[in-house]
Amino acid sequence: MADDLLLDIKGLVIEATAYPPGEPPKEVTLVHGVDLQLQRGRVLGLIGESGAGKSTIGLSAMSYGRGGVRLTGGTIRLNGRDIRTAPPAALRALRGREVTYVSQSAAASFNPAKRLMEQVIETSLSHGLMGRAEAEARAVALFRKLGLPSPETIGRRYPHQVSGGQLQRVMTAMALCPKPDLVIFDEPTTALDVTTQIDVLAAIKEAIRDTQVAALYITHDLAVVAQVADDIMVLRHGRMVELGTTDQVINAPREDYTRALVSVRSLEHAEKPPAPPVLSIQNVTARYRGTNFDVLKNVSLDLPAGQTLAVVGESGSGKSTLARAITGLLPPRSGRITFAGRTLSNDMAGRSRDDLREIQMIYQMADTAMNPRQTVGTIIGRPLELYFGLKGAERDRRVQELLDQIEMGKGFAARYPAELSGGQKQRVCIARALAAKPKLIICDEVTSALDPLVADGILKLLLNLQAESQVAYLFITHDLATVRAISDKIAVMFKGAVVRYGQKSDVLAPPFDDYTDLLLSSVPEMELGWLERVIAHRRMVGAGN
Repeated sequence: MADDLLLDIKGLVIEATAYPPGEPPKEVTLVHGVDLQLQRGRVLGLIGESGAGKSTIGLSAMSYGRGGVRLTGGTIRLNGRDIRTAPPAALRALRGREVTYVSQSAAASFNPAKRLMEQVIETSLSHGLMGRAEAEARAVALFRKLGLPSPETIGRRYPHQVSGGQLQRVMTAMALCPKPDLVIFDEPTTALDVTTQIDVLAAIKEAIRDTQVAALYITHDLAVVAQVADDIMVLRHGRMVELGTTDQVINAPREDYTRALVSVRSLEHAEKPPAPPVLSIQNVTARYRGTNFDVLKNVSLDLPAGQTLAVVGESGSGKSTLARAITGLLPPRSGRITFAGRTLSNDMAGRSRDDLREIQMIYQMADTAMNPRQTVGTIIGRPLELYFGLKGAERDRRVQELLDQIEMGKGFAARYPAELSGGQKQRVCIARALAAKPKLIICDEVTSALDPLVADGILKLLLNLQAESQVAYLFITHDLATVRAISDKIAVMFKGAVVRYGQKSDVLAPPFDDYTDLLLSSVPEMELGWLERVIAHRRMVGAGN
């Protein structure tokens, strides 16, 4: 019904200024005349590859263009009024009140010097929507709904004192706290493990149902969007490819590009047999400075050269902490780590240049892993200079080779991180690691920010590089589809300990321990109603216990 229409976008044109190296600036069109309508209480999923315009269109719903982007054409009507041409004061009044935003990278969105509670309730207080006591009570209720630990006290922590997945859920609570009409969810479950993702997805659906809030749900994961969206818009190169109900788009896509998105993750990887390890972790126990509990508990793992060990588990299970111990960022309290036949110093300061070069790490949050003031060419070129002494034209040629390997091509070397999409940023981080010609790459959720087609390309690239150079991968992920596609061995972690470990074929074969069974059953499937069935099954199991 017309009375239910909340957001009405017609003929949206979005432009930006590009600065090609060696050429004068030129105007480029990012979004080409897109139409979009959203009714109260409904969810529209925006799907497409990295750089398709998903986030750019989503942000336009609050009349905002990021990084010099300009909204140059069309109308954007929110609650019946055109906000594209609204004055700054009117936009300040609606942002954070009528429309809120959950970003892809929570780590880059929080003030590290303020406690979480202060940031969650800040908008509600500044707009005069509620008093402090009411805002804090609502925040605690949202923390509980979103499955955060110690909901009554977690707001006293600072951002660095919670895991990446927990921080993403806090950001979701911050967006819901002022009771907005519209929430823009920009990859809100990217940083979450699969078991937590279900709780967050269920909470989002429940909040929409209970409050009649509308949502734009931006994601590259069709299995996820199938659980939360009523309708799906498929985008490519700033144009709408297909629009339909979730059922139609998932089960009967009309366009070839949509069919390609639906059929991704066909990658298969033949498991390699056991072999002598290049990396051996023996009884490693570790804790963070100033704490009195171990975050790694007697961990022992082996990784052969030319193979991939996938480390899986929920947020806070110790996966990334294990990576820090291997790289020397977190010295173990006990245990030993050997690499390429030599025992590694516990801390980074005691390691040789070869140790540092041969073990590289690709971080989960590309936003916080690059210097925003350096160009892509400088970022990738730094390890070439440091480890191999490459300079000038020789360095530039190698940078371009690496960019070609990650399918970014020409013109990107002169760009800055702010000029890249989330997926492009992560690919630059991959290229930087490859530049050092390592024997081991620790991949911490390297495909979590990528759309399915690009992620498949990156996984194929990693496997090809492995076949050529025998590089080993320690692959930290919560994506079980990725685990099946790329791993030779799997380690399942829970509360700092390894609870299941071995060859892929053994770990993925029943009988399962309770935690591994929960993990495997939580992988989203591309079918309608899957989320409700999983939640119902969990409740039945819980009632039976």
